[in-house]
Amino acid sequence: MATLFFDMDGTLINSEIGITRCVAHALMQMGLEVPSDTELRRWIGPSLRTSFAPLLHDDEKVEQAVLHYRDRFEMHGWAEHEVYAGITDAIEALHEAGHRLAVVTAKNEPHARKIAEHLPFGHRFVDIVGATIDGSRSHKPELIAEALHRLGADAAECWMIGDRRMDIEGALHHRMRHVGVLWGFGGAEELRDAGAECLVSRPDELPALLAA
Repeated sequence: MATLFFDMDGTLINSEIGITRCVAHALMQMGLEVPSDTELRRWIGPSLRTSFAPLLHDDEKVEQAVLHYRDRFEMHGWAEHEVYAGITDAIEALHEAGHRLAVVTAKNEPHARKIAEHLPFGHRFVDIVGATIDGSRSHKPELIAEALHRLGADAAECWMIGDRRMDIEGALHHRMRHVGVLWGFGGAEELRDAGAECLVSRPDELPALLAA
């Protein structure tokens, strides 16, 4: 059976409210105008530093913004999400089929672990691999490399499953098979432009696809 790496935001959970409210909080604390909801949704997926840097143009200010984001996230944002309909059954079916499951996310790892602990299927994941607090490991190729190392896995026997271009690009970097999911934040055009050849519209499509 395969080892399956799941992205978190936009793949397992709809975390739009938590993330966008925390970004808005950080921007207000930095004295910046809060953009539209459409613009804020684009922050879901990339690392925080990647998203704050073009606005702040200063490493120290970026770190301040990240701290403001974390302050609210640790109080409220981590719980402001919903599990996607059908994903629990899909995870259980994949586990029952014998696949090894893990999370690989650009969220910082302590936050990702806290969220996973409260998911109805969180115990099915053998590990939660996330970004380091200092940002030294935050991009998908690095995160996937860390997951492969921890699990002692061969990339040829793994799949990356996610909703954004970063998930596809990270998988391709490691010559890993991948699935783009359409219930998240990226959309078909973004995923195809990143190189995705396999897209699914619903979580219940995953078990049959990964059994093929």
